[in-house]
Amino acid sequence: MINFKKLKVWQLGFDIARECYGLVAFYPGDERFVLKNQITRSAISIPANIAEGSSRKSTKEYAHFLEISLGSSYELETHLLLGEALGYGDLNKTKSILYDLNTEQKMLLSLINKIKNSF
Repeated sequence: MINFKKLKVWQLGFDIARECYGLVAFYPGDERFVLKNQITRSAISIPANIAEGSSRKSTKEYAHFLEISLGSSYELETHLLLGEALGYGDLNKTKSILYDLNTEQKMLLSLINKIKNSF
């Protein structure tokens, strides 16, 4: 079993999720159950699936959870881009999160490829 908390990809995903909570706190109140919820759910899914996958016994299963995490990152990117287009929240903070998210996606792709090449 891998100690997921030591993985840089998990640490960055965790930071992104935390930053997203701060961002959506300033979204309009009527977005509470729509875009805010979608952003926080997809953001949480990134480090959560990395953590869950690290507990799996096979590398194939681990790669599957990393792929789910990657999918959640693209979902989050779409939600953040929509919020940005609508002028919600701090646009500089959104851009910063999108930059980190792009780094996270590259890290996930690299780890997925490394794991898939091992089986």
